[in-house]
Amino acid sequence: MKTAIWTLLALAVPLTAPLAASAQVNSDEAAMKRFIDALRIVEDNAADPVDTETAFNQGAIPGLLRHLDPHSVFFPADQFEQLNEMESSVHKGFGTVVSILPGRVVVLQTLPNTPSARAGMMPGDEILAVNNYRLDRLEPEQIIGLLNESKQKPVQLVVRHPGNVRLAELTMVPEDMQTSSVERAFLLQPGIAYLRVASFEGNTGGQIGAAIEKLGGRALKGLVLDLRNNPGGVMTAALGTASLFLQPGQEILRARGRNVPETIERVPADVKPYAFPVALIVNGKSASASEIVAGALQDHDRAVIVGESSFGKGLIQSVYPLSGKAGLALTTALYYIPSGRSIQKPFPREEFDLQATARHPNERTDFKTDNGRPVPGGGGIIPDIGVLPPEMNAFRTAMEASGSFTEFAAEFVRDNKITGGWEVPPQMLDRFQIWLSEHHIQPSLREYLAEREFIRLRLKTEIYNLALGVEKGDEIDAQRDPQIQKALQVVLDPPRR
Repeated sequence: MKTAIWTLLALAVPLTAPLAASAQVNSDEAAMKRFIDALRIVEDNAADPVDTETAFNQGAIPGLLRHLDPHSVFFPADQFEQLNEMESSVHKGFGTVVSILPGRVVVLQTLPNTPSARAGMMPGDEILAVNNYRLDRLEPEQIIGLLNESKQKPVQLVVRHPGNVRLAELTMVPEDMQTSSVERAFLLQPGIAYLRVASFEGNTGGQIGAAIEKLGGRALKGLVLDLRNNPGGVMTAALGTASLFLQPGQEILRARGRNVPETIERVPADVKPYAFPVALIVNGKSASASEIVAGALQDHDRAVIVGESSFGKGLIQSVYPLSGKAGLALTTALYYIPSGRSIQKPFPREEFDLQATARHPNERTDFKTDNGRPVPGGGGIIPDIGVLPPEMNAFRTAMEASGSFTEFAAEFVRDNKITGGWEVPPQMLDRFQIWLSEHHIQPSLREYLAEREFIRLRLKTEIYNLALGVEKGDEIDAQRDPQIQKALQVVLDPPRR
């Protein structure tokens, strides 16, 4: 749509236009003619027939964008539809929450009145095959890709129900589901809320506000906002989220680009922000809109940032619809957070031609927060307090890969009723050790004793997942997460600035 508009403007340029502009038009026309000539030669003479649409969608258009930067991309029709879904928070799916292990997928929860529930899937079921692809031969990343692909059309599953030798074959049709980008919302302890936000979609700011109100609103004593693994999304959602905590009129970001006039986004004048202490957690997969929120709150000394350095994406993509229901996301500007710094990490010059980002976008290094604290620019948001994720030694890695916690929990839940407040009795740890031995997993006694607390919390998490829902399981998991626990400590005893 926008391409057509600019083409018309170019044709309307008077003859007195600068010679440079005329030369550019001639150069563009010559390049387009060469491309059309090459396409015709390929179509007429290639050894194999050429699918023109595939040649454009998988070759010409991606090739045009590839040298600019890694974030300008072409979306075929199906992918562009998924991108548009972010605005409405509607996604296709089956209503199943699963645990993904190497070669295994175990069902943790089925949501009521969804395709998975109607098909008879239950917590503890193991999915063995998806559309005739055996999962025992796949790595977790491959399984995730297969499951995501299966959400777009009817799927055939082979499932093993706990305690049932006979395998079940299920067919499910994906449905549109209203989802919330606030994945988890609970109290870490009385008066201290925890929110995990998975992405920034159309109404994320409103969803965060609603979750805070449900947990206590302005009566809360503090909030831990978890943006780990949040890849970003819609910028307006990031602006709305930051406005929940910043003062009216405070700057959130400014954007500048070659054909984009500088714009400054501020907190609306009529907002009434929350005043309780905030700790915000990020990691290397927190990007874009996540970094806007984290950077604005850090620059205004409104939140303490905990965790690991974020991804470092300070670019703004404009989305343009194309014919055939396809689309294009093109980098058109850079954004700068309130201190004036860009968090964009530099790109290798030899790989990309977008000069504004091929070199470091920050011309100065003396960035400071409102209270005068120095903060670095470029390479993401650097936490105020660095904390590594939970330690995974060889024993823990092997135990997680085996799926033993989930399998044992499924057997236990099948024969026992679990209610809120249930605790792992000491004798269960001995029983689990025997169960491991029966399944040919035999850690040394020294290893097992050293990891008893880890084992206790993992068993409790999986039992809660299967018996009470994954939300309750995550509440238990938070107790052993060092980044969440550090953020909780910060909220309870905020540093003086």
